[in-house]
Amino acid sequence: MSIIVSKTRDMLIDVARQLFARIGVDDTTMNDIAMASKKGRRTLYTYFKNKNEIYQAVVESELNRLYKMLQDVSVKDLPADEKLITFIYTRLDAIKAIVLRNGTLRADFFRDIWRVEKVRKNFDIRETELIKGILEAGVNERVFDMPDVGITAVVLHHALKGLEVPYIR
Repeated sequence: MSIIVSKTRDMLIDVARQLFARIGVDDTTMNDIAMASKKGRRTLYTYFKNKNEIYQAVVESELNRLYKMLQDVSVKDLPADEKLITFIYTRLDAIKAIVLRNGTLRADFFRDIWRVEKVRKNFDIRETELIKGILEAGVNERVFDMPDVGITAVVLHHALKGLEVPYIR
C-alpha cells in the first residue's frame, strides 16, 4: 500500500471516527463521511464497501493505538511484577480514554458489543501474547510461580476484559 493510499485511508477512518463519536454510527451516512473528508463518495467507496466496513476500521484503529501503548509497557526495563501492574493500569486507563474520546461510540459499543468483538479477536490474541511475555519474564526472574504461563495469560486477559465495562461506566 502506498503512502498516499495509506494517508487517505487513515484520514477517512479518522473523519468517520469523529462523525461516529459526534452523531452516532447509525445516524452517520457514507455521504456524511465523504463530505466531511472533502473527498468524493467514489473515493470513499474505493477504500470501503460500506459503513460497517468503515466502523470496523475505526474500531481496529483504536485497538491498534491501545496495542501500541501496551507494547511500549511490555518492553520497559522493569521487574515483571511492576511491569504487569503498569500494564494493567495502562490498559484500563487507555480503554477509558478511548471510549471517552469517542463520544456516542460508547453507546454503540455497549449496545452492539458483538460487532466490536468480531473486530477485536486479533487484538485479543496479540494482547494475550504480551501478557504471556511479561509472565514468562516473571517466572524466569523467580518473581512469579505458575504451572502454565499460557493459561494464566489467557485467564488474566479475560479478567481484564471483564473489568472494561464496569471500569468505563
